[in-house]
Amino acid sequence: MAKIKGIIAAMQTAMYEDGSIHEEELRKQINRQIEAGVDGVFCLGTNGEFYILNEEEKLRVMEIFVDEVKGRVPVYAGTGCIGTKDTVELSKKAEKIGVDVLSVITPYFAEMNQDELYMHYKTVAENVELPIVMYNIPARTGVAIAPATVGKLAKIKNIAGVKDSSGNFNNILQYIDVTQGEDFSVLSGNDALILWTLLAGGAGGITAIANILPKIMVSIYQNYVKGNLKGAKEAQASIAQIRECFKYGNPNSIVKCATNLIGEPVGPCRAPFGLLSKEAVEAIKNTIDTYYSEYKRM
Repeated sequence: MAKIKGIIAAMQTAMYEDGSIHEEELRKQINRQIEAGVDGVFCLGTNGEFYILNEEEKLRVMEIFVDEVKGRVPVYAGTGCIGTKDTVELSKKAEKIGVDVLSVITPYFAEMNQDELYMHYKTVAENVELPIVMYNIPARTGVAIAPATVGKLAKIKNIAGVKDSSGNFNNILQYIDVTQGEDFSVLSGNDALILWTLLAGGAGGITAIANILPKIMVSIYQNYVKGNLKGAKEAQASIAQIRECFKYGNPNSIVKCATNLIGEPVGPCRAPFGLLSKEAVEAIKNTIDTYYSEYKRM
């Protein structure tokens, strides 16, 4: 199974102005991330706008990723749906396409208990061979995977990790604690917590900021594994200013706007999302101009 570790770029889905998928630009961005040294590329996550793509589009994005990557790094693909049956079917199709790792977000919208969550993930795992990374993002889904449930699921062979985007570092610490002794990876989905997750015994992070500053994000992990904690801390601290811009709107929209502003034409978010205020765009531009002009040339 693919080793779940390092810096995995949570890639945007490049789009034309009409919201259709921009395949040529998507391929360019895949290569940009690999050239920056990422340990994996992740399509159809939150920043990939999985929630607004139909199944045909999702399958095409996966095909583009597998074709363009050509085995250079693992390809992660989001296959989580609201229903277990739909998640299993999409996961099987992803497996057939040739992705390396499945990211399965919790079912969302309807309230559910931990037994239901356990059975959902267990059923998906029993129907595919690929490693599965569970995705916990309760602010978006309304559903949280409890540490005890993660501990139980970690005992299933191909449930290989969890990405925590709760923003609660204590939750990450509990995930690490309950999976001690298992071949299991805890990843931060919050860019601000990647280094601290590594220091606590986690495996890395799935990062949206890599769309803007891939080399900076890679350097957090690379400095950490080399024992250069000063360099890792400097790299981790350097993204605080762009993350401060998240207060202006949906982080997906902020990241896509910033990526366009640094000269990487990934296009708009699909409507109705991505309509940022003039104040937000100016704040993002000023942040990039003030703090990141040197990194754009790296």
